[in-house]
Amino acid sequence: MSYNSTTNGLIKTLEYWNQINWRQINKAVRNLRQRILIARKNGDWRKLRNLQKLMQRSYANLLLSVRKITHTNKGKATAGIDKEVINTPEQRVKLVNDWSGGNQKPTKRVMIPKDNGKKRPISIPTVRDRIEQAIIVNSLEPEWSAVFEPNSYGFRPGRSCQDAIGQTYLRLQSGRDIWVLEADIQGFFDNIAHESILNQLGNFPRRDLIKGWLKAGFILKGKHNPTDKGTPQGGVCSPLLANIGLHGLEVYIKSTNPKLGVVRYADDFIVTAKDKASLENAQNQIQQWLSERGLNLSAKKKLITSMEDGFDFLGFNHRHYNGKLLIKPSKKKVLDFCKRIGQ
Repeated sequence: MSYNSTTNGLIKTLEYWNQINWRQINKAVRNLRQRILIARKNGDWRKLRNLQKLMQRSYANLLLSVRKITHTNKGKATAGIDKEVINTPEQRVKLVNDWSGGNQKPTKRVMIPKDNGKKRPISIPTVRDRIEQAIIVNSLEPEWSAVFEPNSYGFRPGRSCQDAIGQTYLRLQSGRDIWVLEADIQGFFDNIAHESILNQLGNFPRRDLIKGWLKAGFILKGKHNPTDKGTPQGGVCSPLLANIGLHGLEVYIKSTNPKLGVVRYADDFIVTAKDKASLENAQNQIQQWLSERGLNLSAKKKLITSMEDGFDFLGFNHRHYNGKLLIKPSKKKVLDFCKRIGQ
């Protein structure tokens, strides 16, 4: 893939990292992202695909992706299976000038501890694959930002955990909804069917790259393990692919009962209602939708709770006190915070 640097005010070959006008680079990528989003909203598919191809060839996008992965990201010093780390301006300049795309290598599997004492897997792509994924995300994310469901908040630009909590307040204040289904998808990132993501992508340019990352497998203790399902946690595009894989869940839940409230943050979500029976029906409906994608609701977090008893969601406790909603940090999160302060 060739890149044209002259359109971004740079000389043909980059000589010094500090010669880059980052304000100009950010503006070029931001404007192109906006054009992609508008094209998708207008349903102009031909223009959308052409703009996405332009984004994938954009020199500004390459520079910004290299900067994100090798300079500003917290995991910039973490290497994949090739042990390559790019952490100096000279290395970044050489990488940009010699750029020929990612290397489609398996990820490095690392097990990190969870709060409950168990461990969860993190898959670390090579630095070149992470840069390539950042390039692809800038062309794919604006398209889906235009169509994602209104109450999906996790891993989306301009949305946060606080926005999700704000929506739960709107659904539960003043006794509007008094029953809540707490739902969590069991092993979502490890089990979602690849086809449920790839089918959603349609004829997206470089769809083959995404399929390659999903199928690349991982290396654990020197052994290669194939991946026929799941999207690796640790990849730059993994959160976006997770949201794409779950797109349509909210519409499906509300298809039989539009009065239900849905708030989703990645694979963690709640459904609210005025009566318990509606949530029992919704629970069966959700399980059916998930099973078609190789997923199941977690038995441990699958609870239907009265607001008089309250529930925890995204680190906050929600409960009615004499009919009045009070949202406060959950006891567990407060204790964890105090322990870290003590340490």
